[in-house]
Amino acid sequence: MSESQTTVRLLPWSTPDGNPCFLAGDGSGYVSRVADSIETMQLDVADDLLGHADDMLADSKVTARELRFLAAELTAALRDTRRVAVSRGARLASSVPGPEGHGNDARAGE
Repeated sequence: MSESQTTVRLLPWSTPDGNPCFLAGDGSGYVSRVADSIETMQLDVADDLLGHADDMLADSKVTARELRFLAAELTAALRDTRRVAVSRGARLASSVPGPEGHGNDARAGE
C-alpha cells in the first residue's frame, strides 16, 4: 500500500444506535492498532467458546438453560467473527492490484 493510499475499514464496534463504524486512513494509526487488538480478542473469545461448546455438548448433564446461554454467546461470537472477516476481506481486496494496477474499491459490508 502506498503512503498516499487511503482505505476505508469496518471497525469491530458499532455506534450506540447499532450502526457500523468506519475508519478512513492508511491503517497505521492508533485507532487501527486498537481495532486490531479488539479483533484479536474477539477471535480469541470465539475460539475459547468453541472449546467450551465441545465440552458442554459432550456432557449429558448440561441443562437446556445452559445450552441456550451457550447458543447466545456463540451467536455473539459468530457475529463478531463475521465482522472481522468482512473487514479483513475488504482490506485485502482493496490491496490487490486491479487491471490498471490500482487497488479495487471494495468497501466493507458491501
